[in-house]
Amino acid sequence: MLRQRVISAAAFAPIVVLAVVAGPPWITLFVALLAYLAAREVFTLLRLAGYANLPLLGSTIAVAGVAVAFLMPDDADKAATVLAAAIVLAAVGGLARSDPREGFQVWMATVFGGLYAGLLAFVVRIADAPAALPAGAPLASLGAGRAWLIVLIVGVWTYDSGAYLAGRRFGRRRLMAHVSPSKTWEGLLGGLVACTAISALTLQLAGQAPLGALVLGPLIAAAAQVGDLIESMLKRAGGALDSGLLIPGHGGVLDRVDSFLLAAPATFFYLLAVTPR
Repeated sequence: MLRQRVISAAAFAPIVVLAVVAGPPWITLFVALLAYLAAREVFTLLRLAGYANLPLLGSTIAVAGVAVAFLMPDDADKAATVLAAAIVLAAVGGLARSDPREGFQVWMATVFGGLYAGLLAFVVRIADAPAALPAGAPLASLGAGRAWLIVLIVGVWTYDSGAYLAGRRFGRRRLMAHVSPSKTWEGLLGGLVACTAISALTLQLAGQAPLGALVLGPLIAAAAQVGDLIESMLKRAGGALDSGLLIPGHGGVLDRVDSFLLAAPATFFYLLAVTPR
């Protein structure tokens, strides 16, 4: 299992690196694809859990969120209009059901799935960050947005790996057994320490104070863990071991991006807090 995870990660990582190096338009296209695939898996899990939904519309909502983040990053009014239109369309889809209870279920499940997978839009917002980096910073040539994206990606991957390895080696006390029996407090602590340490390094490479890792590291770790637990809750509700079979050793796309769904917004708001206006 571990060997399969390593092989799959080694195959997936270069694609992510290429997207980051290529720049915002390609990052947006890649994230939009991930959001679509993740949304489809979310709707499959919701259906298995007994929640009727409109997967095509919901997946479109997720992709639209990514597109809005790229095309209208600073236009809150237009973004709100797109969101309102999506909610109304999902409501119309629910009204088409003969049973009002099922219709309401369709409406709520479709909106939830679209917005949940659509949280990947914050990856695009980070990539578009306008803040300047110090000229001598090793990552300065990439620009602030992509440098912060590297901080996020490396932080999440390190947390996931650290939590997995620490949990396998030292795991004793269950973190939330009713949601994910394999998660332990020892794994959480190991991942948090690893994430904080690597965040100190990546922040320094981005020309930022390494001490910021004392805030950003635990923030990414906590958000990544909660994101993972939310997906575990979805899978348990649907009676599924994985969200899909696309990535050997890792399951589906949602299994790979679940940690980013909350870690990306957390990093984005941290970036807003530390960026001079």
